[in-house]
Amino acid sequence: MSLHAISAQQIAILKYNGGGDWYANPTALPNLINFCNNSINTSINENPETVEASSTTIFNYPIVFMTGHGNVIFSEDALANLKKYLISGGFLHISDNYGLDKYIRRELKKLFPNQELQEIPHNHPIFHQTFNFENGIPKIHEHNNKSPQGFGLFYKGRLVCFYDYESDLSDGWEDEEIHHDNFQIREKALKMGANIIEYTFKN
Repeated sequence: MSLHAISAQQIAILKYNGGGDWYANPTALPNLINFCNNSINTSINENPETVEASSTTIFNYPIVFMTGHGNVIFSEDALANLKKYLISGGFLHISDNYGLDKYIRRELKKLFPNQELQEIPHNHPIFHQTFNFENGIPKIHEHNNKSPQGFGLFYKGRLVCFYDYESDLSDGWEDEEIHHDNFQIREKALKMGANIIEYTFKN
């Protein structure tokens, strides 16, 4: 998919069951969309949609975003539909908010039972789109004094799921007054988010 071929692209937030706050960080994705439209020549609809993993409408979106702080449960139907979406060309970006990790790892194992999350090497193209991240994913917010990591799931060599762990990219996309991050921190988060979208649109 070429960036230049995109006129009015739409992206979505993934709604899930289990009690976790899938709706966390409400200003994050609109801010990222605005940044992308102004910085990397996208024409993404400024109002992201909400989609459930079990819905056939998920196939309308080249990328869906997911975050939250708690439990995640995908039904069998949701898992089957989400897997079909991913192996058909879709892309899932999961942004680790504090408390999400153990639940999303469990569900991803159900999604691709024969795969493990792989750390994405720093030379992977997702870190080298319009914006260059020589050291991989940037650190935005502190959780457990751990280094940030970008993990992925691959299908036939194509990256279909990107999981930012101990980075908290989506917090960095939010309005400044929410977390009081300085400009440099927010800019790093937005640039990495733009890279993810650009990579997705090109692949």
